[in-house]
Parts: sequence; C-alpha cells; structure tokens
Amino acid sequence: MNKPDLPRNALTIDVEDYFHVGNFASTIDRATWGDYPCIAPDATRRLLEMLARHDVKATFFVLGWLAKQYPELVREIAAGGHEVACHGFGHQRVTEMAPAAFRLDVRHARTLLEDLIGAPVVGYRAPSFSILPETAWAIDVLVEEGFAYDSSLYPGRTVPVGFLGADRLPVRIQRAAGSLVELPLTYLEVAGRKLPFSGGGHFRLYPWPVIRAGLRSINQKLGVPFTVFFHPWEIVPDQPRIAAGPSERFRHYVGLRTFERKIERMLSMFAFAPAREVIADAGH
Repeated sequence: MNKPDLPRNALTIDVEDYFHVGNFASTIDRATWGDYPCIAPDATRRLLEMLARHDVKATFFVLGWLAKQYPELVREIAAGGHEVACHGFGHQRVTEMAPAAFRLDVRHARTLLEDLIGAPVVGYRAPSFSILPETAWAIDVLVEEGFAYDSSLYPGRTVPVGFLGADRLPVRIQRAAGSLVELPLTYLEVAGRKLPFSGGGHFRLYPWPVIRAGLRSINQKLGVPFTVFFHPWEIVPDQPRIAAGPSERFRHYVGLRTFERKIERMLSMFAFAPAREVIADAGH
C-alpha cells in the first residue's frame, strides 16, 4: 500500500522470552530460566523474514541473557540492517535495583552486544518500562555510560505526561552529566483520557480497526510519528503455558492467535524506521 507523506514511525521489538516477562516474575524464579524451552530465537527469525517482506527496518532491544545464549541471533539481526539496542541483561526492573547494580547490568549487556555486532550500541529500554519518577536516577546512569537515547518512558501509563519533558515526540533530556534523547512510548487521547497505545498486550487486546484508526489519527490528524513495540513470543500462540494466576495468564495469553496478522497489517499501512532514525528525523 502507498504511504504518501506519512511520518516514519519507530518500530521497536523487545527481544526476550516468555519466561522473562515481568508479568511472571513472581511465578518463575530467574535461577530456573535455563530449564524453560526458548521460543524467542525462532520467533525473532520469523519477524526478520516478515520485516524483509515489507522492506522495513526496526530496532531490536535485545536482552543480554538471551544474547549470551544465542549470539548468532544478535548477529543475524544486525546483518539484516536493523538496529541492535540494549534491554539490560537480567530483565530486572529498575525499581528493584540500586544505581550501582543498574550500572553493572546495562554495562554488561551493552558490552556483550557490542562485541557480538562489532558496532556501538546507543539505545536502551528498561524492562517493564521501569524508569519512573522515583528511578529518574537511571537517566543519569545512562548518560554517564554514554547512551545516546532511552525509550523507557510510557507517558499516560507508567509516568505522567510531561515527566522529564516526555510526551509523544523525541525530547532531549539535560542532566548534570550531559544529555540524551528520550523516545517515549505512544498514548492515544480519547475523551480527555490518555490510553496506552504502543503495542504489546494492548494491541493484542484491541481489535484491528481500533488500532488502525488510532495510529492513523496520530500520523494524519496530529501529524507526528508514533512508537510501537512488541515481543517475539507474542507471535507464538502455542507457546508453553505458565501456571500463573488468572490475571497474569489473561495479560500474557490474550490475543496471541491474531497478533501476527495485526503486525502484518500495520507494516503494510504505515511507514516505519529504527528508533535512532526516527530520533534523527525529529532533529536530534
């Protein structure tokens, strides 16, 4: 489909597996991660094939733990012309770490990724979007560690709109040690309410016509780009089932069977680019 005059939107993929997700953190002991069969590598390769069919490049925020287990996967992502960015190493929420532990986690993961692809890794996304007002110190650590941008703020859901200047567009955040650009996740304003509208479980739950109309309104009515995300495990409806509580199971498994088709439709209708290119489009 022709996409005339549409802004380029940031397509981001959080490369982690189903047993890493924060939704199951109280059910699965991270010491047992190695006991679970991984589905993310094969699912990621399917996504790479899908993106190639649509001639789309994306940013892959890769979890260090998974990169260590599957180094060839990280190289395949980079070889496909996609951006490799950092999702930390152990998928621990920033709210659960002290600054020193957070620094070691991101440094470990970033060093591993850079060694694998032989190129700088400049972007970061916190597990579970866990850079919040009480963990704003994490931005200082990222600046000190030399990251060019962060994409961890979810205005309207996890943080207030305007926190650190983040709304819909990339914004430069100035800190004592320097600055970085924040690429916030997208929200949709309906009847004065700010609804999460960036992908993941919400896009698995929302019907496709709602997703299409909402994204069109952001691109065409507001004339600005959006940032969307999803995970490789979300295109695997027959993945292993975790014996969690009913709320956790609903949040994780709802909409899996229709999600891959929604991604295909989204790729065919909207213009996408890696996060760092969308940031550059905004003049940063």
